[in-house]
Amino acid sequence: MKTHLLLSLVTLLATACGGSTSAGASETLTLTGSSTVAPLAAELGVRFESTHPNLRVDVQSGGSSRGIADARAGHADLGMSSRALKDSEGDLVATTIAHDGVGLIAHASQSLDGLTSDQVRAIFTGEITDWSELGGTPGPITVVNKAEGRATLEVFLEHFGLEARQIHADVVAGENEQAIKTVVGTPGAVGYVSIGTAEVDIAAGVAIKLLALDGVPASSTEVTAGRYPMARPLNLVTSGVPSLRALEFIEFARAPANADLVRREAFVPVAAE
Repeated sequence: MKTHLLLSLVTLLATACGGSTSAGASETLTLTGSSTVAPLAAELGVRFESTHPNLRVDVQSGGSSRGIADARAGHADLGMSSRALKDSEGDLVATTIAHDGVGLIAHASQSLDGLTSDQVRAIFTGEITDWSELGGTPGPITVVNKAEGRATLEVFLEHFGLEARQIHADVVAGENEQAIKTVVGTPGAVGYVSIGTAEVDIAAGVAIKLLALDGVPASSTEVTAGRYPMARPLNLVTSGVPSLRALEFIEFARAPANADLVRREAFVPVAAE
């Protein structure tokens, strides 16, 4: 069943079921998966709960692979994934609720402001090991890679045409914030994370900087304009026939009235359809 058909069921089902939980009843809507999507899902969940007083929205991270596996197995009402579905995942339906990019980050004290794709490949495969080789602040480069099962890793590898075995990592991080904290604590480090997450942290005074890629600034503005090369969808994933609440939440997450929450996380809202 296609995404737009799933969403069209919301109004019909809401009308048939009254659109709310019966008085005195309690209900939980569970979302698991991407640590990139999780903060946005949590904010949406709080607002969704305000119109569904007997409902609790439970958001758990753990990586896109977990979200996809949980949705498929029925362990979660909605999986969260920060990548497109693969051909092998054709039994699932992904609905995009926002757009993001994957950006290279360095410590704020690093003088270099950008990298080329060839330089990124050379850094992460161990061919370049000192910032001075790139014209940056001299010092050894600490490569911070993402853990297996993380969509950010898959997007990174696909974009640069690399395989996981080629990466020479000094540190392996799970969630975006773990990678950011590593870079903050290691002035010579380089990693890659959600642009939205990085922008929120930078605005809060966290000592990192986003590096331009092939001359294009890593920013939500450039993602919105379609110019940033390493962009990705942020999805909610369903399997089989979703529950009424899951369908309602998907439509709620995509609604223009909630685009302010998307922008608050420095993501790009979906275009009005």
